[in-house]
Amino acid sequence: MRQGQAADRQEAPRRPVAPVKPASRPDSRPMKTAAQPVVETRPLNARSGERPSERVPVILESSGAGDFHLIDSGNALKLEQYGDYRIVRPEAQALWQPSLPAHVWEKADALFTGDTDEDGMGRWRFPVQALGETWPLALLGVDFLGRFTSFRHVGVFPEQIVHWEWMKAKVEEAKKARGGAPVKVLNLFGYTGVASLVAAAAGAEVTHVDASKKAIGWARENQALSRLDKAPIRWICEDAMKFILREERRGNTYDIILTDPPKFGRGPNGEVWHLFEHLPLMLDVCRELLAPQAIGLVLTAYSIRASFYSIHELMRETMRGAGGVVESGELVIREAGLDGKTPGRALSTSLFSRWVPV
Repeated sequence: MRQGQAADRQEAPRRPVAPVKPASRPDSRPMKTAAQPVVETRPLNARSGERPSERVPVILESSGAGDFHLIDSGNALKLEQYGDYRIVRPEAQALWQPSLPAHVWEKADALFTGDTDEDGMGRWRFPVQALGETWPLALLGVDFLGRFTSFRHVGVFPEQIVHWEWMKAKVEEAKKARGGAPVKVLNLFGYTGVASLVAAAAGAEVTHVDASKKAIGWARENQALSRLDKAPIRWICEDAMKFILREERRGNTYDIILTDPPKFGRGPNGEVWHLFEHLPLMLDVCRELLAPQAIGLVLTAYSIRASFYSIHELMRETMRGAGGVVESGELVIREAGLDGKTPGRALSTSLFSRWVPV
């Protein structure tokens, strides 16, 4: 979901269904109902040993990179630069007044209107001139397409830049230390593939998982645009939980795991994901998928009513006995003004927790 995220995982509106009288039956057995998707599960592993040390709170801040920066924010809105376009979108946490005058905001190329919920539907308005559905962008050496979607997202979550920069550096460092031996990255809820392409460009072998066919198609477009057609990327359109449980049974492991789950989502066969219900098992399985010389496990959580401590303590329990450190806190984006260089206020975007071996 945030991974194919919003768009393909919204539940379709249901029409009212009139009561239906049961057909007469020669016995008293109940009639069968339509089969519901079976959500794969298993008991959580019993962990022993000391919990990893901790670093809290950690604020990971981005002021922009490549074709993106946050220009201004306020009045529950944010003004952003994405390549050639200035965009206005809802932002509930921008409680203050904008720093820049109204005429700057009025010159935006695109404004999202309608539902202000994170995954709510709406539409784009183009005050200056009609714009195409997509436009080219670049970030950390990777080319990709921005897209005006009906769920207000544009194909990249720039607050993740800090995680991607960390991953890029770690992959390059490990490749060198291992004499060119493979570094394997698993990207769960991978959305449009920007993180996967950053990892692949750094030299990693990547497995990208997303339940949305549209998101996978978009990611493949981005792969071609980035001239990474021959990069070792597996594009997997599947429910993330099903995939990792199967990988666990197969004994496959990864050096870096990124997981960016939504608070709610649906898999391609109707599987239902609820963050608070399913996250403990997901992290437990991810622990089992970490290679002996693993580099890190990164979790990001959006739009949830929780403290970062909730996922921090879950991560520490999950990694009990593994050593290392768990660092948790918030991802924020710093305003950078019209010139992209003038520091302003910090806008909180999400919670994160990251385990690293040292």
